[in-house]
Amino acid sequence: MIRATTCAQSSSSRGSSSQPASELHLASDEDLFLGVRRGSEAHFNALYQRYFQRIYSFIYVRLRNHADTEELTQETFSVVFSGAGSYGGRSAPLAWIYGVAKNTVSSHLRRKRIYGERLEEAGPEVLATTSPTWSFSPEEQLTLDRYAEELDHKLRSVSAWQAEAFYLRHVKDLSIDEICRRTERSNNAVRSGLYRVKRLLVEAGAEAGGAGA
Repeated sequence: MIRATTCAQSSSSRGSSSQPASELHLASDEDLFLGVRRGSEAHFNALYQRYFQRIYSFIYVRLRNHADTEELTQETFSVVFSGAGSYGGRSAPLAWIYGVAKNTVSSHLRRKRIYGERLEEAGPEVLATTSPTWSFSPEEQLTLDRYAEELDHKLRSVSAWQAEAFYLRHVKDLSIDEICRRTERSNNAVRSGLYRVKRLLVEAGAEAGGAGA
């Protein structure tokens, strides 16, 4: 089995900058953000590893739930990667990331509140009327088929250990430490790998939806 290596190292050849990935940890936040805006995955991974724990702690204080915190932290960095072009430079990059995290948490709490209110209004009869049979319109089925094809295409770029880590985390519900032990990867490598697979899932859904528009 190949030993631990970070996503930043493994993907440096795909970055839009000629700066070696091994030197990116020395770069300023501003330089990393410039790379992210150019679509450099290596620069993004360096920024992700630098600030993952801070953003995780920021969100956890507000949610007090590790599963939700992990999910929203990944969602925050997904927005950072896809929305870096909208960063205007009026605040420090880290302050902008904190702002994204705050908005992500607010949206999550709002969705939970609305969902709870609707369940309360619906009453217990909602469970009795819920059908286990799934039914899709032709348009919805076409979108699902496109999503499956796009997902299959994108996941071909995922290494075997990254796919295994995603399975262990989201199917087996194992801790990051246990996944590190089983895959023989570092904590940062596992977190980056999980983020990479999640981002591919999001991209596949977006592209499948766009194709059906």
